[in-house]
Amino acid sequence: MPTIAYLGPPGSFSEAAALKVPLPDKTLVDYPTIPDVLEAADLGHTTFAIIPIENAIEGSVNLAMDWLIHEVRLMIFAEIVLPIAHGLYVAPPQRETPFPQIEKIFSHGQAIAQSFRFLRRTFPHAQVEPTLSTSEALRLVAENPDRPWAALGHRRGAERYGLVERIRDVQDSPNNATRFLLVGHTPPAGLPPSERKKTTLLVTLGRDFPGALSQVLHCFSWRAINLSRIESRPTKRRLGSYVFYIDIDRGVDDVLIPAAMEELRALGHEVRFLGSYPVYEVDDD
Repeated sequence: MPTIAYLGPPGSFSEAAALKVPLPDKTLVDYPTIPDVLEAADLGHTTFAIIPIENAIEGSVNLAMDWLIHEVRLMIFAEIVLPIAHGLYVAPPQRETPFPQIEKIFSHGQAIAQSFRFLRRTFPHAQVEPTLSTSEALRLVAENPDRPWAALGHRRGAERYGLVERIRDVQDSPNNATRFLLVGHTPPAGLPPSERKKTTLLVTLGRDFPGALSQVLHCFSWRAINLSRIESRPTKRRLGSYVFYIDIDRGVDDVLIPAAMEELRALGHEVRFLGSYPVYEVDDD
């Protein structure tokens, strides 16, 4: 029976994404931080891990990306695209508390950033404090019912902790969504086919010279390989040295992508294959 590590405690958006992984008889195991989630799969404590990697409003989840690049050696086996709707929740005794009397609002840093304009407009007086996850924020508010506190989080998590919804859909964009990656060492059996597939590579320049990145991109462009995303992250070797995280909008084939990888290596660049995998766009029901 496969086990999936996710950012907990229960009631987080990561748990919602893990529940949508189309694997039968899976067991979910929560961990307190994203590095703990990735290490659980890397060390074999769980079969897989699921991590948020990019949000439609805030962009990349840098902590997850950097640990995937530098700290663990895991492969990507699936992508889950989950719509994200944050609500503002309070403990039952605070259901009628006027908004100007709310002293603190808790949530994960990403949720705070995704709702920044709402918080600035509606709660300019409140102290906004980040937590390790949205569900940790919900639990914190539930454990302190007599304090005029609120949390941003998932409605399922709010229900789990017995909180009351004060405002629904507080995120700054109605089209908010997060990409989650299912990663591990051994490919899962039984994943259903999907309409979309992607391939992800890490490319580190062999040496820095004018046009080096253009040279990398040319290896894909003349083969008509579409890159849906390219992002630089520090190699941590020296200032100004980067590794490029590249998403290709197609599954790996027998000729074009392998040939592009070999050309990159022949030009002196480092290439690491992170996986070719299905993309599942799901509802958060």
